[in-house]
Amino acid sequence: MTPNEIRAIHDLPFPELLFQAQTVHRQHWNPEEIQFCTLDSIKTGACPEDCAYCPQSARYDTGLKVEPLKAVDEVLRGAAAAKANGSTRYCMGAAWREVRDDLNFDAVLEMVHGVASLDMEVCVTLGMLNVSQAKRLKAAGCKVYNHNIDSSKAFYETIISTRKFDERLETIDAVRQAGLEVCCGGIVGMGETIDQRIHFLHELTEMEPAPESIPINHLVPVEGTPLADLPPVPPLEFIRMIATARILFPASRIRLSAGRTAMSDEMQALAFCAGANSLFTGEKLLTTPNPGESQDHRLMQALGMQVEGAIR
Repeated sequence: MTPNEIRAIHDLPFPELLFQAQTVHRQHWNPEEIQFCTLDSIKTGACPEDCAYCPQSARYDTGLKVEPLKAVDEVLRGAAAAKANGSTRYCMGAAWREVRDDLNFDAVLEMVHGVASLDMEVCVTLGMLNVSQAKRLKAAGCKVYNHNIDSSKAFYETIISTRKFDERLETIDAVRQAGLEVCCGGIVGMGETIDQRIHFLHELTEMEPAPESIPINHLVPVEGTPLADLPPVPPLEFIRMIATARILFPASRIRLSAGRTAMSDEMQALAFCAGANSLFTGEKLLTTPNPGESQDHRLMQALGMQVEGAIR
């Protein structure tokens, strides 16, 4: 599909866009269920990259407390608590540029094995890695690797200078070669144009097979980062991205990720109607605020929807 064809879908009259997205969604998913995931920052801050949106970059003064790699037992306690709250996927993120074959990676493999033994889907995001490292993750029980492309290729290189867009694709290729599922999405609201958002979606359509999970993040402006003063994306523009992604990727999870604290109940409900069927729950999303478990359960109850995997 060409960028022009994707733009034509994105620009449909809003009722038609939502109708098409909901139709596709119902063909592949239960529209009344939302998967709960939990994201744990297992190593926080001091990242050498210069991603303009990220408070974990060592290049920006955001007041973030740098924390070393967590102990395995602490991570496993967090995973057990997340499972008890309804999460079926546990994601672990480390603020590294790339994976190194050292004791820290050995500890992550132990975390992966432990979380997998809880009968949860295990996802990790550790930066760049090679095929051998990805195979070690899979052998430990990892199911999914997250590595976002963030935006279109042209816009990406105005936001990040410490690595190239193609390096992102090389990591995703390594993940595929190892037999892991791919979680790959981006961020809306970094100052990009509508056309650049379309090219971001087009990049995802070029992946074969498509990512099994596509997180759509709403930028959380953090004081001290270069993007701190950007205005929020208009809600309907964000919903158009969700709906377009659902139409383009019928069988993928479309995940509401960062930025939900700025979304009203009505905006999130509209996102679910547009085809989002997964969200990150918990008090924090790595280092930025998140609505929290009680708020998410309240919203599900208000909408008459179910947490996927919950006992009815």
